[in-house]
Amino acid sequence: VTITTRLLVSHLSGIRHYEKDITKVKEEKEKANRAFKLTKPHPGKEQKEKEGKGIEKTDSVKPRKEHEGEVKSQNSKPGRRDKEFEQEEYYLKEKFESVIESLKIFKNDPLFFKPGDQFLYSTYGFTLLSAIVERVSGQKFTDYMLKMFRDLDMLSTVLDDNEAMIYNRARCYVYNKKGRLVNAPYVDNSYKWAGGGFLSSVGDLLKFGNALLYSYQAGQFKNTNGKLLPGYLKPDTVAMMWTPVPKTEVSWDRDGKYAMAWAVVEKKQQCGCCRQQRHYASHTGGAVGASSVLLILPEELGSEAPGTGLVAPPRGVIVSIICNMQSVSLNSTALKIAREFDKEKRAQ
Repeated sequence: VTITTRLLVSHLSGIRHYEKDITKVKEEKEKANRAFKLTKPHPGKEQKEKEGKGIEKTDSVKPRKEHEGEVKSQNSKPGRRDKEFEQEEYYLKEKFESVIESLKIFKNDPLFFKPGDQFLYSTYGFTLLSAIVERVSGQKFTDYMLKMFRDLDMLSTVLDDNEAMIYNRARCYVYNKKGRLVNAPYVDNSYKWAGGGFLSSVGDLLKFGNALLYSYQAGQFKNTNGKLLPGYLKPDTVAMMWTPVPKTEVSWDRDGKYAMAWAVVEKKQQCGCCRQQRHYASHTGGAVGASSVLLILPEELGSEAPGTGLVAPPRGVIVSIICNMQSVSLNSTALKIAREFDKEKRAQ
């Protein structure tokens, strides 16, 4: 088979995640699909709601699995996401000197399906991507990334290296089996730098979001007399990264599809005065003792604004949340916050 970087970045490669048993993975997928069908409104009922209420319904109904995950984690009982943290590979303590070396964890394991056929979120797919970056750039992946973070002025974003002295590094917490809050166990993330091995701050993630949003919108502002600096990435590159890929899915928003390392919800409204989907891009993060989300809600630019030169990108709302607690669902909270700020801006 052939595995391309595009398949890797959209989790369509067939490379396993932490679970090695394909039967269990299929069972989990079937459960998730059943939960999705249960929460999907009946067409007749949905039509009634549209006709009766006549108001904009912006919040999507989350699949039962996400509800269960939130409720159970609040009650200190293992939810669906907690089961994932039962996988032994989350707690590796071995230190790897390079990302090429860390490939040995999964390189001899069979693919779960033919590349391009199905979606399966895979941290190891991103480990392979980091190895590609290392080979192509001719330098260590970690050095390559730290230089990029410096270019983006993300000076608080560093490797989660246990031995290094990192100022203001937060403690991470988990609930034990008795429902008590305890310190997270020791892990070494050198086996997955690209898929969950960096420490950052809310401020740095906002800088990252602004750089992407600026790059995305810069091409739409024409008459700026050369005063507008180019984005860190080309507008077409970000647009490609935020274009939904067929056969993908997103666990934290049923309206979304996976794109290229981002989950994306497209702008959509089927009927007037009815529920709207706003275009946004986001990604959640889960690690031993920590949870996070970065959400970018671009402003819907009017036809006059980009041509006048009176305004400049980035235009929109960016929400970043970092929580030093394991298994906390944050995307819906971030989306609500973004919508409130967006509503306020439009009111002005």
